[in-house]
Amino acid sequence: MDGLFLYDTEIGRIAIGENGGAIALLWLPGEEVPGTVVQHETELLRKAAEQLREYLRGERKMFDLPLAPEGTAFQKAVWSALQEIPYGQTRSYGEIAARIGRPKACRAVGMANHCNPIPIFIPCHRVVGADGSLTGYAGGLECKRTLLDLERRYGAR
Repeated sequence: MDGLFLYDTEIGRIAIGENGGAIALLWLPGEEVPGTVVQHETELLRKAAEQLREYLRGERKMFDLPLAPEGTAFQKAVWSALQEIPYGQTRSYGEIAARIGRPKACRAVGMANHCNPIPIFIPCHRVVGADGSLTGYAGGLECKRTLLDLERRYGAR
């Protein structure tokens, strides 16, 4: 990791990590940051933190950051599809599976969602159950609900 820094935000303390000139991870409040992590802030991390704060204040709907999540080809396909979900909207696991050409892979899409190393920037919080119910989220369901409510509130602007 070229840089990693902890930031206080409207949703709590988060950690953003950079690798190779791109954002590579985001730890949400409640996720345990390893005690061995050495903080090093970079210009890109400052930019990512500012964009995240703008998003959380309802001032930003899209991020303008280089992202480099590490994962399998399938996971990357899912994460790419997540980035196509418009601000303020949701999709089901089945819709994402169909979008990537694997209509029967709903559970695998769920696992890829769970493994997303850059939540919010790659908006896995926008994926819900087929009936619209909230399902698991790394930051907890309350955090997911907060993000979805924020997007509903500011989506019409």
